[in-house]
Amino acid sequence: MYQSLDRREWLARSGALAALGFLAACSPRLTRTGSPDTPVRLHLNENPYGPSAQALEAMKEALGEGNLYNTRRYVDEMKTLLAAREHVTPDHIVVGCGSGEVLNVAGLLYGLNSGEILAAHPTFEGLQQYAEHAGAVITRVPLTETFQHDLKAMREQMTQNTKLVYICNPNNPTGTVIPGDQLRTFCEEISRQAVVFIDEAYHEFVEDQSYRSMVELVKHNRNVIVSRTASKIHALAGLRIGFGFGRPDTIGRLGSFMTGSLNVVGLRGAIAGIRDVKFQDRTRDLNREGRDRLYSLFEETGHKYIRSQANFVFFRTGLPIEDFRVKMQQAGVLVARPFPPYTDWCRVSVGTEEGFVRFKKAFLQIISA
Repeated sequence: MYQSLDRREWLARSGALAALGFLAACSPRLTRTGSPDTPVRLHLNENPYGPSAQALEAMKEALGEGNLYNTRRYVDEMKTLLAAREHVTPDHIVVGCGSGEVLNVAGLLYGLNSGEILAAHPTFEGLQQYAEHAGAVITRVPLTETFQHDLKAMREQMTQNTKLVYICNPNNPTGTVIPGDQLRTFCEEISRQAVVFIDEAYHEFVEDQSYRSMVELVKHNRNVIVSRTASKIHALAGLRIGFGFGRPDTIGRLGSFMTGSLNVVGLRGAIAGIRDVKFQDRTRDLNREGRDRLYSLFEETGHKYIRSQANFVFFRTGLPIEDFRVKMQQAGVLVARPFPPYTDWCRVSVGTEEGFVRFKKAFLQIISA
């Protein structure tokens, strides 16, 4: 027989199950450290510690709104929150299904009709790959010998048909940053001819004092788009919340192509996570400790590495990356895909201390063999 439930009773019955589900999903032991039979996830630059307690509480509360079309309310709240923090207006902000959607839409719009997109190589390829499906022409400019963006070469590769220049800063997979003064000069110059898209997915992890966010150029009405995400420091990768900053006319155009696939649970979690500064500080501390553990290991074993401004480290394995990946996976550790032309280098995410122990054990076994 049908039995009605009022809101309070429904929440009481579902709250325990919801809490268990969120705690399980966000437990570092389950997500990245794993059991002995579960691989350690060090291949996707995930936050191994899960969302903050405040974010978890907000998401549990949001379950009670799952029957409501409340997305717009929280999109507006997020825009207002970000606008106040970055000293722009809400009209300068678009919210997407992860920063990946912001990247994809930009790649689509500026890659149509054989539009040319310029990017470093190797770097994050999401925007470029999506743009190629729209018929874009992609020009990839190799990094310098010190694994930095070659801004001079990128300028020289500009053509009349260049519609967008993509820069990932800090760069993925190298973890390097472009000094703020250099990047600002580059953006001011190039944005007179094409859109400059700055991907700041790892913005919150940067400690290099020369770094500057290019949101400051958005405030000056430059032809620049900046994307960020709740996936990394806020640990909401599976809930797909990201955002972009740009001129209101540019943001309006991007927004008209968004799919509207956002969800209330993710939005409320991201809003709470952005406000939880203490959690972010603690995550940065843990990330720094994890990077230092990796640095020490590579120094002890004589393996070259790049000091990173993100939550991963790029290091030289000494053997083909495909062979290394297979051997690591057989030992229960997942590491990142190849990044040609660095075919004997590996990107490894910063994990928990327990995850590092398993990585170190597998790594030492492989290099000793």
